[in-house]
Amino acid sequence: MEYFLSEDESKHAIRVLRMNEGDPIYLVDGKGTFFEGVIANAHPKKCQIIVQKIIEDYEKRNYFIHIAISPLKHPDRFEWFLEKATEIGIDAITPLFCKRTEKKSFNMERSNRIIESAMKQSIKAFHPVLNPLTKFDDLINRAGEEVKMVACCEGERQLIRDCYQPGQKALILIGPEGDFTEEEMISAKNTDFIPVTLGNSRLRTETAGVAACHSIQFLNLKP
Repeated sequence: MEYFLSEDESKHAIRVLRMNEGDPIYLVDGKGTFFEGVIANAHPKKCQIIVQKIIEDYEKRNYFIHIAISPLKHPDRFEWFLEKATEIGIDAITPLFCKRTEKKSFNMERSNRIIESAMKQSIKAFHPVLNPLTKFDDLINRAGEEVKMVACCEGERQLIRDCYQPGQKALILIGPEGDFTEEEMISAKNTDFIPVTLGNSRLRTETAGVAACHSIQFLNLKP
């Protein structure tokens, strides 16, 4: 089986990474398939790959992580979250429009490019689903995950480990700078979201998103 890299990917592999004919190379399709191959023709515009091995459902997880997180005033901080969450392992990301959200849009195309780059860096075969900007009320009313949590800074809260079991599908809401409003918290709890804490420190939104993602990943680690 042969495959030709796009012009951009060919240039990166041959000119930037300085790969040559006979060098091993790995490819993913974003749907869980991992390909092992070698470079047959190191052309900087149309690099030819001979695929030698195909692995289906590469490192597929038996659990599901969905983080719904408010876009941030500074886009680079939101993009940092996308990168790190992808590296850790995440299935779905929803930019969440809350009452205190300052940024009312995000760049979908650029965000997906950042996710793709993080996939390559961390050797992930599954491309996380990046959903469009979604209103808070719309998301909580249609959420169907087994365990629904809302990370917040005040009030009675549980630890994630006390309300989540390994293997479950989890959704965690992360609010904007200033946290969720009291009205939003009431709405979330009325739709079966469990208030959770991510620790004693007050975290930035993007840090909270990464901490939540890692918490689920950590609880699912096997000895």
